[in-house]
Amino acid sequence: MGSKQIAQETFDDAVQENITEFEMDPEEAVREAVQQFESQGVDLSNIVKAVRQPTSENGQRHQILLTLDSLGRAVAASALAEMAQQLVLFTEQCKEQLAFRYLAGQNGAYSVVFSACQLASGDRNLMLKAFYTLCALLDGQPDLLDSAGQDLLLQSLQEHGEDVELTLAGIRCVRHACLKHEQNRQELVKGGVLPLLTGAIIRHGDSADVVRAASSALRVLTFDDDIRVPFGHAHDHAKMIVLENDGLRVLIEAAKAFQANSSVLSEICATLARLSVRNEFCQEIVDLGGLNLMVALLADCIDHPEVVKQVLSAIRAVAGNDDVKDAIVSAGATELIVLAISHHLGNPQICEQGCAALCMLALRKPEHCAAIMEGGGALAALQAMKAHPREVAVQKQACMLIRNLVSRSRDFSQPILEMGAENLITEARAAHKDCDDVAKAALRDLGCKVELRELWTGQKGSLAQ
Repeated sequence: MGSKQIAQETFDDAVQENITEFEMDPEEAVREAVQQFESQGVDLSNIVKAVRQPTSENGQRHQILLTLDSLGRAVAASALAEMAQQLVLFTEQCKEQLAFRYLAGQNGAYSVVFSACQLASGDRNLMLKAFYTLCALLDGQPDLLDSAGQDLLLQSLQEHGEDVELTLAGIRCVRHACLKHEQNRQELVKGGVLPLLTGAIIRHGDSADVVRAASSALRVLTFDDDIRVPFGHAHDHAKMIVLENDGLRVLIEAAKAFQANSSVLSEICATLARLSVRNEFCQEIVDLGGLNLMVALLADCIDHPEVVKQVLSAIRAVAGNDDVKDAIVSAGATELIVLAISHHLGNPQICEQGCAALCMLALRKPEHCAAIMEGGGALAALQAMKAHPREVAVQKQACMLIRNLVSRSRDFSQPILEMGAENLITEARAAHKDCDDVAKAALRDLGCKVELRELWTGQKGSLAQ
């Protein structure tokens, strides 16, 4: 995708020129403008690709801006019935695509919607509509939320904690506001959002939607995905969720009510993976029954790739603790991980996470290496390498797994070489620069001949690479 940007007005002018100068019909004019800008390397992801609607007062405007005008007038006049209608209409248009939301956001939509939320206070149904609109507008645009908006969300979650629908709407707003936005995350955590989220899971533990949304929001608070910030508070937030808000117990207890709901369970697994940031947290997950939950979910949902991916990621995370590794192998997870890789051999993410999980289990544990070999783990990893030669992450994790299997158990070298490991690892090394070190280490530990190159050599008092 191109990195150049243009304004909506520039695109609209080009469409209008195609209609007036070249007598194109509206659809053809839009298509031609898209082609023209994309050929110049322009990123059109935030551009509304439609013809502006004619209006009596303002010449031409896009439909979503006309709706925003109507909503603004209703808010200014405190016309609640009209405001309710316009909120629903505006929400639907915002949900259609990011470009619509972006255009609305650039034209003052946030202040109008924020005012609507304040005006709706006291009318439960109207509040719900206003929060749905805020949620739709913030999706992909967390920068719009200001400190007053943060306070509004926190206040709503505090005051309407018993109302399942208002709680859900508030949590979804929090999640959108925190994705790729470190400042919002830090301010909301300071404002007390963590106990509100864990409290919502406890209070509405029978609502799949609330448990799923709150679990997802907690996970987003542990992300480090805002490229504008050199250092985030992801690790601190994870510790606060666990130590100050009993997050592991809350999530694992909530999971017990949804044994048949794979989407809720996979969401909880994904969040547990993000919270496994300390050795004792990994152990606590096992002690609370979290590992049994993961293994059962993997066995029951082996046909569901999204669920499998999340569970493998969670197993990989908790396997950072050496004692937990023993528990994972004892629970029979090794065979299930190998089965998951074989069953979803065409899915590079599952192959990567599966190899990574086995790699963690094999690290410093010769007895686990034997279990992985017997279960077909080495063969599954090599099949994954063969299936995804261009996926550097798959190649890297498979190489690391092979290395861990043979580094303390040299007896496995020959069987693995007979499976064709040397050629596959050599190809990975040649194809991917990032694989060079791990591939070289795997070949060396397999007993293959490896050309070792000096990275740095001294020349007359200076270093040359």
